[in-house]
Amino acid sequence: MPDLPDLPEDAPGNAEDTRGTGEPAIRGGAVPETDAERRRRRAQFLRDLAEARALRARVQPRRAKAARLRHVLRMRTFRW
Repeated sequence: MPDLPDLPEDAPGNAEDTRGTGEPAIRGGAVPETDAERRRRRAQFLRDLAEARALRARVQPRRAKAARLRHVLRMRTFRW
């Protein structure tokens, strides 16, 4: 948006990758991600997702109940 001020070059969301690809640098450098870091990020994402689903179930109880009933019906008709 043209009416917003420009970010300073050292702002967190304004860092560009030094390889010249034009993509923002998500991590500090070209160091490959370890399995432990990936698992930690995935666990955090799944925790956030579960929290969001719980919040949605609290603020929309009728929709959550209908979804629960559909899930139970789906599980009941599933063939092992």
